[in-house]
Amino acid sequence: MNRRQFLAASAALLAARPGFAQEGPFRTKYYPISPGIGLHDLTPAPDGTIWFTAQGKGLLGSLDPRDGRFKTVSLGQGAAPHGVTVGPDGAPWITEGGQNAIARVDPADLKVTLFRLPEKFASANLNTGVFDRDGTYWFTGQSGYYGRLSPKTGEINVFKAPKGVGPYGITVTPKGDVWYASLGGSHIAKIDRAGGNATVVEPPTPNQGSRRVWSDSRGRIWVSEWNSGHVSVHDPADGSWKTWKLPGERPRAYAVYVDDKDKVWLTDFSANAIVRFDPATEKFNVFASDKANANVRQLDGRPGELWGCESGNDRIVMIQTIAAG
Repeated sequence: MNRRQFLAASAALLAARPGFAQEGPFRTKYYPISPGIGLHDLTPAPDGTIWFTAQGKGLLGSLDPRDGRFKTVSLGQGAAPHGVTVGPDGAPWITEGGQNAIARVDPADLKVTLFRLPEKFASANLNTGVFDRDGTYWFTGQSGYYGRLSPKTGEINVFKAPKGVGPYGITVTPKGDVWYASLGGSHIAKIDRAGGNATVVEPPTPNQGSRRVWSDSRGRIWVSEWNSGHVSVHDPADGSWKTWKLPGERPRAYAVYVDDKDKVWLTDFSANAIVRFDPATEKFNVFASDKANANVRQLDGRPGELWGCESGNDRIVMIQTIAAG
């Protein structure tokens, strides 16, 4: 689908669904990766590289958006990587569930270093990770755990989640607070970085399936709710919540990302689309994929660009978020 066809299709979709808004033009570009590679998460690096995990093949990959070329490195036998983020050292750090370890890949020579969890947490089911302001790496395990890794010493501490199974997405606020979402537990939680305890905060919608979280510039926690199809925001400053249902029939909100303008981006499996929400106007933009079953599992970005992994099509998608004109 070319750009003109894409805009026409989007306009038709918006006309059919009152309440949608479309600003533009936004530029959308797709980067095909190897079929069957099993894309999952990604993150942009300061040098322009896009790092991605290929869960289906146990690989970490790097994409050069300038020419679409990519290269991959094996993370080891039995690897099944999930999340990836770039650390203060400029290297990608990966939650490597297949080997029950946190993996670091040297961006220069692609050397893989593993930090394995203690044996008693062998079934942690690692999901996502984030660095706090002190350079500590925090991670989640969907089997009912979260933890921290000190890159300087290699020490790992693992904690049992207060409500058991479910820890999934994780984020850090501008002040340095760390929050995670529990998909199975339908809540979010704030971690005491000193002691390691987590305080549960319940969203207003019961059994909503909080899947991923992202902080905005004010330290508010945005939540994608898989079961309810809502996007919610919690303000820790006053304890308040606001909730909006994504447009369309039976939305399934998977990923959430807040850009540098505090616009909120989500993925909706039911609509086969990436959705943009403007908190100021409470309007949604919908960017439908040009292929069926896109299943974008994670979003990240940098100023002017939104990036996502189409796990169903093994493509990386970029939406330019600055309107041309």
